[in-house]
Amino acid sequence: MTRLSASPGAALGRPREPGPWRVLSVVTLGTLLLVVNLTTLNIALPVVVRHFGAGAFASSWLVLGFMLVQTSLLMVAGRMSDVFGRRGMYLCGLGVFTLSSLMAGFAPTIEALIALRVVQACGGAVLLANGTAIIAHAFPSDRLSEGLGVYFGFLTAAPLVGPSAGGFLAEAAGWQWVFWFNVPFGVIALVWAAVSLPRVPPGGDREPIDVIGAVLLCGWLSGLILTLSEGGSHGWGTPASLAGAALFAVLLPAFALRQATARHPLVDVTLFTDRHFSLANLAAFCNNIGRFGSVLLMALFLQAVSGMTPAQAGLAVLPGPIAGMVATPVGGFLGRRVNARTIAVVGSATATSGLLLALLVLNEDTPYALIAVCLILVAVGSGVFTTGNTSAVLSVVPDGRLGVVNGLRMTLLNVGNVMGAALCLMLASSALAADDRRLLYGGAAAGLSPAELGDLVTGYHRAYALLLAASVVATFASLTNRRLGRHEPRPADHG
Repeated sequence: MTRLSASPGAALGRPREPGPWRVLSVVTLGTLLLVVNLTTLNIALPVVVRHFGAGAFASSWLVLGFMLVQTSLLMVAGRMSDVFGRRGMYLCGLGVFTLSSLMAGFAPTIEALIALRVVQACGGAVLLANGTAIIAHAFPSDRLSEGLGVYFGFLTAAPLVGPSAGGFLAEAAGWQWVFWFNVPFGVIALVWAAVSLPRVPPGGDREPIDVIGAVLLCGWLSGLILTLSEGGSHGWGTPASLAGAALFAVLLPAFALRQATARHPLVDVTLFTDRHFSLANLAAFCNNIGRFGSVLLMALFLQAVSGMTPAQAGLAVLPGPIAGMVATPVGGFLGRRVNARTIAVVGSATATSGLLLALLVLNEDTPYALIAVCLILVAVGSGVFTTGNTSAVLSVVPDGRLGVVNGLRMTLLNVGNVMGAALCLMLASSALAADDRRLLYGGAAAGLSPAELGDLVTGYHRAYALLLAASVVATFASLTNRRLGRHEPRPADHG
């Protein structure tokens, strides 16, 4: 699809197409709303659980259900946006998310709240699958890194707002306001999106969506995430973990076969025959494992080993998000002057150095200053990497394919998040007895003996070794991807 120009329209008396920075403000507001919502509930979860008297299974599904549905629907939402138009789909997703947030505050039971969280996840999937694609359409290829840098910089700030807002709202106003907090901002975002997003004709073909492929995709992704989440938290031999593994083992080959034989597949498998595309997405996947896993590990380490309270640990990890918020847009603006491959390699190498430092220095007596340096290096490096990697991938994608390609990218990143979290929890607790592992998951291992505490530190070293290996792979994949980051005009769609 050929990019629309504002000036011819203005000459003919038609409204001018909104500028790229205005479009960026729309997408940033909507996605920030989603990310802040996730972090507020993480802090307020105990208050919600106590209100309903929920058991462990229902409590975990309040978070897990959202994760499963959102990750599973990203590819579907991306494909639908290419076919039906990103503006309409984005408005629909934002409306669903806002309305379900309003209704969640009135949920009479924990089961009803879980169901409404699933509806929230449907709207969230549409927002995530569309956000970066809308930005990529609005900005010319040689300026895309600037827009993405600002976008990811704001998203990095979400962990600064969410936890404090969630704790305050849950304690001062009641758990319902953790959800109702979204409503006024959701309405503002809807109005701003309605008047600011350009009306661009759909760039994708009108071929039918592969419903069978979508069901299989949701099935095997659900099985994978269920296995990793349950296995990492409660053991790999639990019924839920085994059921997820069986679901994954059966449905993944079925999905691959369907995509290879379907007339109109959901995922264009030929994308992965492009070595450069595959390397860029491999690097992004591995980088996300390191970034997300490191944040989770350090938050638990500060409580379980350093003896901090949850509030103290929450403040202690802030240097990372703050540094990332500053560095990410800087990396984006450098993208106009420095090759995106160089930015991705330098960013990934910086994150790798932070993980290596953590592996070398973490123990019972590590000074907080060293811990802060580790957090800053990982956050700065990952943020800079993400800007360079994402702009390089999306700048060469035709407009009509932006939705499905971005949906695929976001799916990989979300799976990387879950894999990093599950594997880190498994390794961090691997040297502990089964009865002691619950202390780690609760972030309070004060009941451990000095010998057991030493075993816990050994487990953290194993987990950081895994994250370091993933980050090294990300750096190597970016370094060998020599086509990454050439500023070329985005291809037009044909047909």
